[in-house]
Amino acid sequence: MGYSSKSPWLIHYDGSSCNGCDIEVLDSLTPLYDLERFGIINTGNPKHADIFLVTGAVNHQNMNVVKHIYDQMMEPKVVVACGICACTGGVFRDAYNVIGGVDKAIPVDVYAPGCAVRPETIIDAVLKAVEILDEKAAKLAGNKR
Repeated sequence: MGYSSKSPWLIHYDGSSCNGCDIEVLDSLTPLYDLERFGIINTGNPKHADIFLVTGAVNHQNMNVVKHIYDQMMEPKVVVACGICACTGGVFRDAYNVIGGVDKAIPVDVYAPGCAVRPETIIDAVLKAVEILDEKAAKLAGNKR
C-alpha cells in the first residue's frame, strides 16, 4: 500500500477545542466547500491516514492520545494544526492544564490559524499538506534506491 497524492486520506482529531474549528472542518467536507473534490478522503483509522488534522490545544489529558495517533500513521505523514488553539494554545494557553499548540507534542508541518479557522483556510492548509506529503514521499522513494 503506497501513498498517492491523487487521494490522500485525512484523520481529524479534536484535542480540546471549543468545537468552533471542528464545525469548520466538517463544513469544509460538505458540498458547499467540498474538500473531497481534491481527492481527500476522511478516515477514522490512523493506519490509513496520510494527513493528521488537529484542532484544539494540547493538554495533559490528550497529549498521549495525539502522540499515539501520530505514531500509528505510516510514513510519509503530515500534520496540520487547525485553529489558533492548535497553533499556539490560543485563548487557553495560560490555563493550568494547557501545554500549548500541537507542536508541543508532535512535529507540525502546516499551521492554519483562525478563531474559528475558516473552511477556505482549512482547504488551503490541506492542499499545502498534500504538497509537503509529495515532497516527503519523493525523499522516501529516493532513500529506498
